[in-house]
Amino acid sequence: MRLPDWTPERKAQPQDLVDAILARRGGALLNLDKALLWSEPLARGWNTYLKAVRTELPTSRKLRELGICTVALLTGAHYEYHHHAPDFLAAGGTQAQLDALNTFVQTNPRGIPADPSLGEVDKLVIRYAAQMTLDVKVSDEVFDALRGHFNETQIVELTSAIATYNMVARFLVALGITPEH
Repeated sequence: MRLPDWTPERKAQPQDLVDAILARRGGALLNLDKALLWSEPLARGWNTYLKAVRTELPTSRKLRELGICTVALLTGAHYEYHHHAPDFLAAGGTQAQLDALNTFVQTNPRGIPADPSLGEVDKLVIRYAAQMTLDVKVSDEVFDALRGHFNETQIVELTSAIATYNMVARFLVALGITPEH
């Protein structure tokens, strides 16, 4: 990381904040947390917001994680992919689908995924995430296709997950935050 890891000795933070992050993380701070804790308001807001995006949205966890993995690969956010690929698998995705996503990102990220391990909706989510990440603007074709598979709430929640993890990716990459060992 381009900054030193946060520690309570380097910059005291309210214990309720540290405890809330520890609770969300299962008892240990991640490298991302050790960067965020340099700013109390940022760490507090991030913890609340990302908890909602990760655990409180009813829209398909598998598809949200697929979108997040797409963002991670397209932006070079290795930390993000390291943490979210296992979550995609835990949510019902397969290694073959992750392999197909990797191939797509490396060969034609503005195209249409063709691998048969990806279903129609998987391919659509990948295209949506790729357009949001690479171009910001999403084509009418892709958005209209989303409407054929998702209701308004699901579109908003899927979009928020992809947009949120574009923000996360940029934070991780700019600060050089690497996965825990």
